[in-house]
Amino acid sequence: MKRLKELAVVCAMGLCASGAWSEPMKLPPLKKQPTVEKVIAEHIDALNKSDWNRLMAQYPNDAQIHLPNGQVVKGRAAVGELFAGFVKAPPDGLKGIRFSKVSAIQVGDTIAMNWKAEAAFLEEPYTGSDAYITKNGLMAAMVSTFDGSKLKFKK
Repeated sequence: MKRLKELAVVCAMGLCASGAWSEPMKLPPLKKQPTVEKVIAEHIDALNKSDWNRLMAQYPNDAQIHLPNGQVVKGRAAVGELFAGFVKAPPDGLKGIRFSKVSAIQVGDTIAMNWKAEAAFLEEPYTGSDAYITKNGLMAAMVSTFDGSKLKFKK
């Protein structure tokens, strides 16, 4: 569990994949979704299944993820590196964490969602919020309150 705690801190700083991908990443082709709701549903399902290829099929070349403390991950390759660490199995990653919607509001092509994250390796659920900004059936940007250092792991 110590490794998971260390990973959580690294993820909180937006550096989740530092050294996580041992070979050059081959990004999958983009796969547009027909509606804003389906972009978000695909994102959450792919995240919950730790499916890196499905996650990355959503992010265009100019995608950005804004994390706590002003950390910004820019570009498809950098986003791929971020998620590469996230989807690894414990103790190197957070595979098995499941996000579920608590509430959401859609404004244009953006959905702001309050969510709950749970996992067998967590002592208690963790809650947060994301704003998913979509464009042309893809995930153009995300603003997230996810702070891995706040996760409480079972001992």
